[in-house]
Amino acid sequence: MFDSPLSASAYEVLAVAPDVDEEGLRRAYRLRLRQTHPDTGGDAALFVQVQRAWELIGTPEARAAYDRGHGFGDAPRSFAPGGAGGAGGEAPTWRPPSAAADTRPRARSFGQPGGWRRERYLTLMREWVGRGVALENPYDPALVRTAPRELRRLLADALAEEATARIVGDLGMGYTVWHDVAADPREPDAKLDHIVLGPSGLYSVLSEDFGGPVRTRRGELIGDAVGRGAPVASLVARTRAVGRAARVKFSGALVVLPDDDVTTAIEELGRVRGIAVAVVSRSALATVLRRGVQGAREIGGNELFDVRTRLQQTVRFV
Repeated sequence: MFDSPLSASAYEVLAVAPDVDEEGLRRAYRLRLRQTHPDTGGDAALFVQVQRAWELIGTPEARAAYDRGHGFGDAPRSFAPGGAGGAGGEAPTWRPPSAAADTRPRARSFGQPGGWRRERYLTLMREWVGRGVALENPYDPALVRTAPRELRRLLADALAEEATARIVGDLGMGYTVWHDVAADPREPDAKLDHIVLGPSGLYSVLSEDFGGPVRTRRGELIGDAVGRGAPVASLVARTRAVGRAARVKFSGALVVLPDDDVTTAIEELGRVRGIAVAVVSRSALATVLRRGVQGAREIGGNELFDVRTRLQQTVRFV
């Protein structure tokens, strides 16, 4: 709820300044409880947010931890083989130190999830802050929350892609995943966030964080945060383009959203231009990728090996 660069901060939910004193914070909390309580005509969802905000900053210890930036300020993890990446084996500047080895069998993973958007975010953040100004921590929540929505959206989507990559990686060695796959060489930002191949089929995956509730209508995502875009249509078009280039047939396409932003954990939209599409909450993604989507064709045996080989020979990263 508060771990997205697009969401309101705990201070904003309680309608106070970040430097408010403890007594002022308590008064604001009590006032917001009365204003949002469902029994007095308030909004139930906002009432829950107010309580959650108090949990995050209601005590000096919790507030200090929140102000230090626990949450989206964390550095990303490298998904490249051996922790290396980039040309000549050099890692991009935003990569963290190598993490401790995880001995559990993991999915085969290629590419860097969220990498393109992380790099774009850092470039635009430096431009926004201004030349000659030291940018000590581009992920500092106080800085991020004052940035234009365009920048916050880039970081939110990068974090969403990294969250999906962690889930897919834990599916095990029976799965192969490609991240940040170029869908149109003429457009650098035309990409598939993830391609996942496993026994349940071949899926393209879009990881999104719009920063607010999302609904579906006529096979498309709608909501104030979505705006006038057509995420499902774009995902299907890019999926078909990659499928044609690699001469493979996708089983389905998935849109993954934060749990708080969807009312149904798994919503199957039927077929869109011949591809089975579903909108899933982040916590339900592993279940969907293991069981598949209704109407989607499973892949096994020699065909799975053939599809993986075709993709490996064709996939290009953004």
